[in-house]
Amino acid sequence: MTTSDVVVVGAGAAGLFCAGLIGQGGRRVMALDHAQLLGEKIRISGGGRCNFTNRHCSPVNFLSLNPDFVRGPLARYGPDDFTALVTSHRIAFHEKHRGQLFCDGSATQIVEMLRREASAGGVDLQHPVSVHSVSPSQLGWRLLTTLGAIETKVLVVATGGLPIPAIGASRWGVDLASNLGLPVTPVQPGLVPLSFTAASEGWLSLHAGVALEAMVGAGQPESAYGEGRFQEDLLITHKGLSGPAILQASSFWQPGEPIRIDWLGGRNFDELISESRHGRLPVEAVLADLLPQRLAHGFSGALALSGRRWAELSKADRLRVRGALTQWEARPAGTLGWKKAEVMLGGLDTRALESRTMAVRGQPNLFFIGETVDVTGHLGGHNFQWAWASAFVCAQAILSAH
Repeated sequence: MTTSDVVVVGAGAAGLFCAGLIGQGGRRVMALDHAQLLGEKIRISGGGRCNFTNRHCSPVNFLSLNPDFVRGPLARYGPDDFTALVTSHRIAFHEKHRGQLFCDGSATQIVEMLRREASAGGVDLQHPVSVHSVSPSQLGWRLLTTLGAIETKVLVVATGGLPIPAIGASRWGVDLASNLGLPVTPVQPGLVPLSFTAASEGWLSLHAGVALEAMVGAGQPESAYGEGRFQEDLLITHKGLSGPAILQASSFWQPGEPIRIDWLGGRNFDELISESRHGRLPVEAVLADLLPQRLAHGFSGALALSGRRWAELSKADRLRVRGALTQWEARPAGTLGWKKAEVMLGGLDTRALESRTMAVRGQPNLFFIGETVDVTGHLGGHNFQWAWASAFVCAQAILSAH
């Protein structure tokens, strides 16, 4: 029988950071992970450079059925706090647009930083280890694992979500919560490309590879997560649509609903069209002044206006063009699923947790942090910041009470 003050199950971003903080506070910590190679999701993030936080991160950048829950953790541990830690490890970084911070070098630097922090706290890091069962014990919690039985006073669950099963993602944490009788909100892929069928918008696939800045909206004000609208890059693929604008909107989209696209990215259609300049031009040439040329030809064909001059169009046809470019609606067939999703929507209902501690209400020795809970950030470093913030408040609660 192995015993420990604290066991953290899951040694990804949230779990490894939390374990290091607790260990440096003087507690005996064991961190368990099923992966052979730790931090794979960190390693592949941000194109291999890890978008580790966002300078402008705030509660408005998160989705949850309990939206106020994130306020406390984010207020207590913000982007500047984690950036200071990165700086202290002499990891060079740079800011891209909209406050996104990336390593100048490799995302592996963040993984190694977290490992060094854990080592400084004397964390007993064990992997690969499978946890077969968790049950209450006289000490606190009893875990049956491939290492044998482990008993601990405090259990922290930081096993992440379902995206990218190829690197070992699973619903272990969500299932544990359910097995313990805790409420779980429905889970679905988030920040994920959308697909279309050939019967609906199949003409788009003919223009795969075309990218442009657009404004994309999805969801309804009365739906679970409300409505989202994002002006960012959009990419046409062989299967449908991707790019930051689509990934952002996908978190608000529900099957059967349309997405709404302003292909002009908010530019005024009427101000862009000049009768003196465009009147004698064919429709596809007029649209090529507004859109990438391949997409302009695609729209003129889809609208059955190819070869016609702009001056020849009726008022109704011109309104149809404007509507297609600024108020385009289509119903995706679905998402590309967990293999392509960046995050998991849903998870342990945060109303079962204390926001100041991440402890389960009525069970001060059980904590859930990171992606396992129903908190999902926008694209651009917000999900990592949630990992750091939720881990921090959890660690502080454990150090002060146990």
